[in-house]
Amino acid sequence: MNMDYCLSELKALLSIDSPSGFTDKAADYLIGELTALGYAPEKTRKGGVFCCLGGEGSPLVLMAHVDTLGGMISTIKPNGRITITPIGGLRAENCEAENCRIYSRFSGVYSGTLQLCNASIHVNGSYGEKLRTFETTEVVLDEPVKSADDVRALGIEAGDFVCFDPRTVITESGYIKSRFLDDKLSAAMLLALAKEIKDNNRTLKRKVYLHFTVYEEVGHGASASVPNDAEELISVDMGCVGDGLTCTEREVSICAKDSGGPYNYAVTTALVEAAKSVGAKYAVDVYPHYGSDVEASLRSGWDVRHGLIGAGVYASHGYERSHIEGVENTLKLLEAYVLD
Repeated sequence: MNMDYCLSELKALLSIDSPSGFTDKAADYLIGELTALGYAPEKTRKGGVFCCLGGEGSPLVLMAHVDTLGGMISTIKPNGRITITPIGGLRAENCEAENCRIYSRFSGVYSGTLQLCNASIHVNGSYGEKLRTFETTEVVLDEPVKSADDVRALGIEAGDFVCFDPRTVITESGYIKSRFLDDKLSAAMLLALAKEIKDNNRTLKRKVYLHFTVYEEVGHGASASVPNDAEELISVDMGCVGDGLTCTEREVSICAKDSGGPYNYAVTTALVEAAKSVGAKYAVDVYPHYGSDVEASLRSGWDVRHGLIGAGVYASHGYERSHIEGVENTLKLLEAYVLD
């Protein structure tokens, strides 16, 4: 498939701030791209994007999410510094000294940095001993503010979103480094699949839908908007890389079980067979701390088979890393699974 297109779409999606609950711009971008490819996407009531790629029989839904981790202002402190509450599994340790954008609900966008409280090493003798939490860190605004009233005069209030820089880099050796590869990398791959189908008039083995969800990081992304005729759901999300697992950033991971329990045995087996049929490098793993969109669908009562795949991603929920080969192997598996 067109890797240049895939990586271009990845960069575009990563450049759009979209923590859970603040995803309209990302969804609108997807609608524009799918429309330009010749499809008829729709925005769901929850704000996700749904699109039929065509085909007939045994309907399959491929899911990826474009919501990310982020923050929201919880308190404006008397000194003009800001305390945030995390959205999703954001960790303060992974955000310290990271630049961010504060989206005022009514008065524009401001920049700042998340810092440890009293962050100057030459002043703070216990700097290295302090536990990093969202109570011990604060956003320092790039504005001359000295009080809560100064901050509010800018139009910044509790409930405003705080979005962190993705810092996207693709190295000459093929490594893809960025915040929020979970799961914009998979969203870019599904766009590449959609482009392949249109550009080359590919035939689908079955009816295929795409569903780009927008509340996955807070647990209910795919709890709704499943088509009534769907028989199978596959979440295309990040594959885990770490101790005790066999997947690397250069492979496609097929998940057999995560914290929500085992995935459908027949679907997992069919995914392995599809990977083997095209020589895609893959690993089958059990993820110890993970939950996916398709599990939200099952918990909502949908009677469907479910599976989970994704390119290997290291340092999940931090500054994440994958590799172009992992993307290629995931696309090979998707092509083998849905296209003649």
